[in-house]
Amino acid sequence: MTAEKVRVRFAPSPTGPLHMGGVRTALYNYLFAKQKGGDFILRIEDTDQNRFVSGAEDYIVEALKWCGITPNEGVEFGGEFGPYRQSERKAMYRQYADKLVEEGKAYYAFDTPEELDAMRERLKAAKVASPQYNAITRETMRNSLTLSSDEVNKLIEDGTPYVIRFKMPRKENVRVNDIIRGWVVVNTSQLDDKVLFKSDGMPTYHLANIVDDHSMKITHVIRGEEWLPSAPLHVLLYEAFGWDCPAFAHLPLLLRPDGNGKLSKRDGDRLGFPVFPLSWEDPTTGEKSSGYRERGYFSEAFVNMLAFLGWNPGTPQEIFSMDELIESFSLERVGKAGAKFDPDKAKWYNQQYLRSTSDAELAQAIKPRVAEMGYEKSDEFLAGVCRMMKERASFIQEIVDGGTYFFTRPESYDEKTVRKKWKEGTSAHMEALMGKFEGTDFSPEALETTFKSFLEENELGMGAVLPNLRVLLTGQGMGPGVFDIMNLLGKGECIARMKEGISKLSSQHA
Repeated sequence: MTAEKVRVRFAPSPTGPLHMGGVRTALYNYLFAKQKGGDFILRIEDTDQNRFVSGAEDYIVEALKWCGITPNEGVEFGGEFGPYRQSERKAMYRQYADKLVEEGKAYYAFDTPEELDAMRERLKAAKVASPQYNAITRETMRNSLTLSSDEVNKLIEDGTPYVIRFKMPRKENVRVNDIIRGWVVVNTSQLDDKVLFKSDGMPTYHLANIVDDHSMKITHVIRGEEWLPSAPLHVLLYEAFGWDCPAFAHLPLLLRPDGNGKLSKRDGDRLGFPVFPLSWEDPTTGEKSSGYRERGYFSEAFVNMLAFLGWNPGTPQEIFSMDELIESFSLERVGKAGAKFDPDKAKWYNQQYLRSTSDAELAQAIKPRVAEMGYEKSDEFLAGVCRMMKERASFIQEIVDGGTYFFTRPESYDEKTVRKKWKEGTSAHMEALMGKFEGTDFSPEALETTFKSFLEENELGMGAVLPNLRVLLTGQGMGPGVFDIMNLLGKGECIARMKEGISKLSSQHA
């Protein structure tokens, strides 16, 4: 007998931009499926039409594509188990709710909002900690368990609004075997009679989720910790339908960098980092949120960073390609405790990917930015800039922003360097050095040899000359190797910069 093919799903609701915690859930599902030779499905759970946000579904699809998390099936990807939008499956859910009612496992509830509020107030007055519609209170409410069949039929015929609730068994232990957390046991006395089918003709998450997972042959449900309280109900629903239950794994929360609590958009706004993969503009309010892509993160770095928020490989290795993640990933090595997000670590990951990217690739990446600044430079020149600057940058845009002196002559000179190093007699030394450079081959080795000979001949220390040479050429007090910079800029440009700088600084210190 062959083992059942692994099938997992990522099932977000299109209620806004996809949080990075959601991307991590998708990633873990994807890694697990790929490692097991299984399928990864994208399903859109849009049963809550009141919270639907225009553009959110497209955002979800684009975000997954940017991350390289490609579904085998789903919205935008097709497949034999579609449709993959719950709203398009609307007609199929009612039969399952009716089946449960017929078998006495669910019931019609006709309670008005006012009656529900009154019930909660009664329970609060009786000092009940968490008032809910459950195995006890349902006996006092207006539903098909307390009304006669004639009354029920008349209410339905008259068009009275109703919902279908699950009939929670009384005082039973429900056991959930979670791959990450082990056995979770909950007594049904702690659970309420959840609504399965709403008065607007749409199923709730609980019913649609179970029906879809069963009909799509989902073998493993890997989702966020916030769904753990719903797992006992879902297990009971599988039992009620007589279906095999999938394996469950509930992922730890992503926590804010400072203090405790779930990572939210407010934390990102407050501390200056994105919490969404792509930028987003709310279609209702116009509010804009930044994204990792637009901030200049490599998608590979973002994915690598996310993988480590809750999982570790058990080895010192921190940089993983997607293929390496697929090979190494296991749910058994996902922790139970919340994973604290570190924005500095996210930057570190991007820096590592930046450094490992070829100079030629980076040159093509900065080319549009350089052109916007009004400069035309050869690919070879841009590659040279990238070679020198990428060790000092975390983002591609910092290569250009931090190395503007490669494209334009300095208009000002680092005050601290000039104040400490530009002494009486410095102008004469720099003019003499400029004369030496005029007769030198501009390879880095030849420039360094000429420079050292000049120091020996004039009995000068490195610290008296090199900082001044750098500030004349770049305007900066620090940066890549001076002779590498000179080699890239070329003799004519370097001599011109030295002349211009000596003139300006001499007049300032006259």
